Amino acid sequence: MVLNRHWPDFQNMLDSIPDHRRRSTYQVGEIIMAGLCMFVFKHGSRNNADQSVKGHYEQNYVCLFGLLLPTMETVDQFLRKLDTEDLEELKILLVRKLIEKKVFDKWKFQSRHVVSIDGTGTHSFDKEPFKGCPHKESKNGKKVWQAYVVEAKLVCGNGFSISLASEWLSNDEDLTNKQDCEQKAFVRLSHKLKRTFPKLSLIITADGLYPNKTVFDLCKGYGWAYIIVLKEGNLKNLWQEVNKLYPVCLKKNRQEKILKKQKTGWLYESSIYIQNLEHGGHTLNWVEYVKGFKGGEIKNRFVHITNLLVSHQNVWQISQHGRLRWNIENQGFNEQKNHGYNLSHKYSHSHLGAMKNYYQLMQLAHMINQLTLKIRKVEKAIDYAGISILKLASGMVAEMEYQHICPLTLADSLKMQKQLRY
Repeated sequence: MVLNRHWPDFQNMLDSIPDHRRRSTYQVGEIIMAGLCMFVFKHGSRNNADQSVKGHYEQNYVCLFGLLLPTMETVDQFLRKLDTEDLEELKILLVRKLIEKKVFDKWKFQSRHVVSIDGTGTHSFDKEPFKGCPHKESKNGKKVWQAYVVEAKLVCGNGFSISLASEWLSNDEDLTNKQDCEQKAFVRLSHKLKRTFPKLSLIITADGLYPNKTVFDLCKGYGWAYIIVLKEGNLKNLWQEVNKLYPVCLKKNRQEKILKKQKTGWLYESSIYIQNLEHGGHTLNWVEYVKGFKGGEIKNRFVHITNLLVSHQNVWQISQHGRLRWNIENQGFNEQKNHGYNLSHKYSHSHLGAMKNYYQLMQLAHMINQLTLKIRKVEKAIDYAGISILKLASGMVAEMEYQHICPLTLADSLKMQKQLRY
């Protein structure tokens, strides 16, 4: 239902991916869908995906999608030769459709979508798996190579974490140059993001690695707002100015809310902001959020720097949207590593092109699953049943194996005109 509602021509979009084969048993869409379903059903590996094809599984698969089901070896051979940009283009096309349909509009802030930037290691190797793979060398001289990707994900207050663009770290062949790093990759990623979504109004959120002139200049040039974590020690001159103005602003701009009484005392949250700080030709505003107990322990403290105008009316919201950057780590990377997608698994050993293509299939599957599981009625049903998402996925696979899906019942269900409310 999610596929049919959001992308009525989903099958045609899959088939539009270029076919590099001379002879073919399966259509391109059938191969891509098989790879997608390995992640949708959270099989965790190519072998597990093939092992699940028993009982009624293949018959039900054909009934659901109207496609033949190739083996994962066939999928792997196709992905090894597929241009790495083709699946990312498909992802961009699917996301554009969602944005056009205003699926994420209710979570905009000041008419802008919130996009979180962060990087993560995907795979580690004891030997260089491909040319340009970044590496680290320990004190005893041991080298470890790591595939590393920097992501731009659209994040929302309900937990959505949708991949918009991906940029992989890759070293230059010139060994005299320094290794690629996350900040260099961000420059390339920002160009890609602006090129693929030129009219999208954005607020960039990021961690303490990103408050620097390069990031500020890029955002200013592209017309993006930003709310970025500012750690103690970063931008020392700016911190000096903050410390001078803090006593005055503590009286003038501080607000406090009492939340509830607990055994250890009254739980409260407070905010304070400092306006019009100058740094490198940019006018910045400083925001602090604190949560803790009256006269006692501070549980959380978050400090952000932003180019948005800050006032008594919006300081809470600015801090809240700055903290949405955690979605890329929790609902993004952590979920893909530890909740069935198995991001760290080498779906194709030592082949950079296939590795990137499997990664993009994972982003597509994660997007489809989020659009399914975050439907209000589905969320309520899962909460009521008290089951985990992993158990739900294994239950789906079991249903595919042991139950028979009636084509007529399926067709009737898909005809039902129900809104997908998130």
